[in-house]
Amino acid sequence: MKRGDWADLAVPGAEFRLRVTPGARRTALERGEGVIRAHVTAAPEDGKANAAVAELLAEALGVAKSRLVLTRGATARDKVFRLD
Repeated sequence: MKRGDWADLAVPGAEFRLRVTPGARRTALERGEGVIRAHVTAAPEDGKANAAVAELLAEALGVAKSRLVLTRGATARDKVFRLD
């Protein structure tokens, strides 16, 4: 995936629902119906997986990682990020 491949979704105020698989073999994002699947190699400890997901999503959207805010699911597999 190249930086900005999902730039069409980068609208301020948009919310992204993700289903996260931490500790995966590969790092990838997949669009689904209503939910984005995120696979990250980072372990689900000390916020490492959340940071990896934010970085991956920001790269796909072509925005700075600091513009994404985790609004729900800090300790769950289902997460919601908002683009500020």
